Parts: sequence; structure tokens; C-alpha cells
Amino acid sequence: MATKARTAQRETLNFRVKAEDRSLIDRAAQLLGKSRTDFMLESARRAAQDALLDQTLFKVSPKVYAEFVARLDAPPAPNERLRRMMTTPAPRK
Repeated sequence: MATKARTAQRETLNFRVKAEDRSLIDRAAQLLGKSRTDFMLESARRAAQDALLDQTLFKVSPKVYAEFVARLDAPPAPNERLRRMMTTPAPRK
């Protein structure tokens, strides 16, 4: 039972924020039906995971790497969606 109580315990994290930033965060949290704390925690967790994943090193054999680079360098196979995207005029401002 003590283990469950210990894992559920939260720590306090305080920081200063500009009024307009707090207002923006509150509006977004309200829109998503979340508390400010839950919104900020989820956002910070996602940003932290993204930062760590950006630093992930993948080790592959030279053969696998060469195949990967070849696929990146290869032109895309023609398809209807690509043709439509390339021929559609850009939206006007």
C-alpha cells in the first residue's frame, strides 16, 4: 500500500509567467476541457519526449543505411494524389 501512495504523490513545480502567456494557456486548457496543470504537464511532457527522441541514435549496418538513403533520394512513385497536389494552384492571400 505504501508503494501506491508513493507513486501517486506529486511534487510542486513553480515558475513565473507573463499574464498574457497564462491567459493563452488557460484558454487552450479550457478549450480542451483540462485544468491548467494537466494541460501544462501534458504539453511539457510531450515537448520533453520530442527533445529526447530528436537525440535518439539509431545504429544500423552500412547496407541498411545505404538502402535508407537510396529510398530518401529516390523520386516518389507517380500517383494521383501527388499529381493533383503538384497541379493545384496555390491559395491566394
